[in-house]
Amino acid sequence: MMGKKESSCGRGSILVISAPSGAGKSTLVRRLIASLPDLAFSVSHTTRPRREGEKEGRDYFFVTRRRFETMIAADEFIEWAEVFGHLYGTSKAQLGRILADGHDVLLDIDVQGHQQVRKRLPEALSVFILPPSFEELERRLTARHSDSPKDVERRLAAARQEICHWPEYDYLVVNDRLPRATQALRAIVQAGRVRRDTQAVRAEEICRTFGG
Repeated sequence: MMGKKESSCGRGSILVISAPSGAGKSTLVRRLIASLPDLAFSVSHTTRPRREGEKEGRDYFFVTRRRFETMIAADEFIEWAEVFGHLYGTSKAQLGRILADGHDVLLDIDVQGHQQVRKRLPEALSVFILPPSFEELERRLTARHSDSPKDVERRLAAARQEICHWPEYDYLVVNDRLPRATQALRAIVQAGRVRRDTQAVRAEEICRTFGG
C-alpha cells in the first residue's frame, strides 16, 4: 500500500475522474491531457479483449484473467473492479513511477475504484462527470452505435446506480458543453497544483531563507 508520505514530497498529485458510460468522460480526458503539460494518464490493466485501434500500453495493458487474479493476490493494484464481466485495475508500480517523475497523474476509474483509492490515497482529488440529464445520456449511448439495445439498457441501469455516488467526490462537472467542461477540469488540476500539501516542500525551502 502506498502511504501518505510516499505520495507527497517531491512528487506529483493524483486526479480521479469517474462518470457513467456515455457521459463523455473519455473525450474530456483526451482533451484535458492534450492541453496540460505534466499531466500523465494512468494506463489500466484489463481482462477485456482489445478493440480495433487500441494499442497495448497506450489504451490498456491487456492481460488474461489468470494473470490479473495473480496480481490481485500479490497486492499489485491500488484499486481494481469487475465491470460488465471484465476486470480493470490500476497498478501500484506504474502509478508510483509517474508520481516519482514529478508528473500529475489522472486515473480514469469507476465508482468502485474511486472508493478504494479514497481509502488508500486520501490526498487524491476526485471529479464526477455528470450528463445534463438521463434523457441526454440515453440519446448519447444510442447515437454512438457501438452497443446493442440490450447493452444500452445495461449501461443505463448501471448509470442509475453510479449517479447516486456523486456526493463522494470533491468536484462535480456537468458535461453539457464540451469546451466548458474541459475548462472546468483544467481549473481543478491547476488548483490542485497549488494546494498546501502539494507546495509544502517548496514553502519550507522558502521559509529557511528567512532564517526560520
